[in-house]
This record gives sequence, C-alpha cells and structure tokens, in this order.
Amino acid sequence: MRSDIIAVSNGADKIGLVLKTTERVAAYGELSPKSAMYLRLMAEEMMSMVRAITGSLDGKFWIENEDDNYELHLRVQSATDYDIRQKLISASSSGVNEAHKGFMGKIRAFFEPVDDLPVFTIGFEDEEAGAGMEWSMRAYALEIERSLAEKRAGAEEAWDELEKSVITHVADEIKVSIKNSVIEMTVYKKLA
Repeated sequence: MRSDIIAVSNGADKIGLVLKTTERVAAYGELSPKSAMYLRLMAEEMMSMVRAITGSLDGKFWIENEDDNYELHLRVQSATDYDIRQKLISASSSGVNEAHKGFMGKIRAFFEPVDDLPVFTIGFEDEEAGAGMEWSMRAYALEIERSLAEKRAGAEEAWDELEKSVITHVADEIKVSIKNSVIEMTVYKKLA
C-alpha cells in the first residue's frame, strides 16, 4: 500500500498533514498503539530533519508498506549541479572527507552539498538513472564501530552523536540516495 503523497518544503509547515497520514496508515494497517507511535515518531523526525536543512527545499513525503514492513519516503529535487554531484559520487568509494560531523551532518550533506562531502557512502551505477550514491545508517554505524576498535580520532564523538539520535533507535535502517538531481531519504521499520 502507498499513502497519499504530501508536498513538503522549508517554507510551509506540513507536519500536521504528515502526521494525519501516519495515523491513517497506522489505522489501515491495524498497528498496535506502540507501533503507531513509532510510525509517528519516525515521520516527526524526518520532518525535523527537513526543517533543520537550510535553503529552499521542495519535496514529497509518503509511506509504503507491504505486510509488516513500512517505509517512510522523502524525495527532494536538488539544485546540485553536475560537478558537485560528480564530486559526491567520486568520494563515495573513498570516504576520506569527514567534514560533515555527526549523524545529522552526514544526512545534511546530501541536501546541502558544498566542497566538503559525506563519508561512508556507496557508489552505484543504475542502468536507467546513471551514476549515484547511497548512504546507509547501518554501514555508517559499522564503520564507526570499526573506528572505535582502531581508536581513530573522532570515533567516540561520532558514536555519541549516533546514540543521541532518536530515529536511529527506532528505525531498522535509514538510507539516503542521490541519483541525478533527486535525493531520497527512506526510513525502514518492521511494525506489527
């Protein structure tokens, strides 16, 4: 099932409409009160992320589910130009630039690309969409754990940031991808 698609932007507060959509999805899926609360919390966190990102963002929000597997989607058309996108894609395999600190910084880097690039991303080639890249919360957490074991500088700070994030404790996975000029954040959660 796919919910209604809601237009969201930094300029307009659509949180009420997003929350009503989560309530309808929870009711339709006959979710327990706890699961409905998780769905709402994840939607609130996604909208908080949008508000935290500067600039003019116009995007779309919707929820999909199949059985107990729920996905919250936020798709944004980016003003990212070709050169910046190529820098993001080329850095995705090396992961050497750590200018964007913390969990939110990594996600924000997709929406506010500048000369510094996100770290711990995976490049991919899609036959239809061309080159792109994807950031995964799970891969990011694993890389931080490795960095902690190796006692790398900044690893403890990065772990603390990850632990402080509400959505990382609720979601099973978060992925952010960029293909051409479309950026999509998807939050995954199994709910009953």
